[in-house]
Amino acid sequence: MNGASATLRSARNRKAKPRPANAHLPNGAHLPNGAVARRPQDSPDMIKKRSSSTANDICCRVGNAHFLKWRAGDVLGVLRYHPVPCAFAVSLLFFMAVEYTLRMIPPMAPPFDLGFVATTALHQLLAARPALNTVLAGLNTVFVAMQTMYILWTWLIEGRPRSTIAALFMFTCRGILGYATQLPLPEGFLGSGADFPVGNVSFFLFYSGHVAASVIASLDMKRMERWELAYTFDTLNVLQVIRLLTTRGHYTIDLAVGVGAGILFDSLAGKYEDSKKTAGNYVKAQNMVI
Repeated sequence: MNGASATLRSARNRKAKPRPANAHLPNGAHLPNGAVARRPQDSPDMIKKRSSSTANDICCRVGNAHFLKWRAGDVLGVLRYHPVPCAFAVSLLFFMAVEYTLRMIPPMAPPFDLGFVATTALHQLLAARPALNTVLAGLNTVFVAMQTMYILWTWLIEGRPRSTIAALFMFTCRGILGYATQLPLPEGFLGSGADFPVGNVSFFLFYSGHVAASVIASLDMKRMERWELAYTFDTLNVLQVIRLLTTRGHYTIDLAVGVGAGILFDSLAGKYEDSKKTAGNYVKAQNMVI
């Protein structure tokens, strides 16, 4: 009985306990005198203290900057042990000078392509010999068929879909970019009915699917340590690049980006596979339905 009375008195005392005038009530509740509780504002001294702390932190970081600890031996070590980044730094300065002093190509003038300049003699040779141009186009189409067969083989026969996924990524992106910026057909283009796509149909110039697919196939061969086949594909890809420049079938930038696209989309396909394996949703290639 005494315990119950004590509990009742304690509850009444809690209810009767006055709330401070500056109490903070949730959700904008009203204080007893009708005022609304508000979050206290920082005093000017607190603001100055925080600003001073931030400034001191910045000064501390600058004072401990990594480059301030360099010595002459460290600088020479960069040149000795990291020559490739150093060469890139020099090339950056060189091409900045070239870019900012180069005369722009006029709107009505044909594009300047260094690959076309380098293959001028070969272009004249094929222009004078249409039959040879057709033979080379046919051989290039055979090489494209080899790329396609290998990429599909890795998925359908070996159950490794990475190259197929990479090719799908690559050709989808190529279609988007090729349609978004439709480059003019290079002057002096030497077409052939035996070239892929067969029949002298229209095609996107940017970027080269021929080159990108070859790179994707070659990268898979190297992962599987099929070195001889990989080096054969690389050699044929170089010859393909020379032929495409000679026939003006692609600009140099199309071919260079094709190499990068093959590497990029092969890497993305690998990340895609890893994400599916990690999530536990990876479907083996022999059970895939596309």
